[in-house]
Amino acid sequence: MFDEVSAQEYVRMVKTAEKANKYRNTPTEVDGIKFDSKAEARRYSELMLMMAAGEIGQVILQPRFVITINGTKICTYVGDFEYHRRGVRVIEDVKSPASKTPVYKLKKKLLKAVHGIEIEEIT
Repeated sequence: MFDEVSAQEYVRMVKTAEKANKYRNTPTEVDGIKFDSKAEARRYSELMLMMAAGEIGQVILQPRFVITINGTKICTYVGDFEYHRRGVRVIEDVKSPASKTPVYKLKKKLLKAVHGIEIEEIT
């Protein structure tokens, strides 16, 4: 049978479970910026080096795109990074196989259809 737990212990267990990252990412901080994963933080560092070398333009974190169809807001896509490379706007999303959810795949298609923007996935 189950051991009895106090109400306080139960609440602590629930809160701990809620905090667990569903993709098992490790939040990481670089330059005072908190990233959802080590991979995203690593990509940020790479982009900063590329920007310092003049290979890309200013990096924007968490660019947002509203998806509206026939005057109705459907959703908002939030990317990881935006920058310009050789005069071309680039939107990047750092993805693991587990994070390519059906919702993400749909938003990716909607972003292309509505805004003509292709997402570059970094794995």
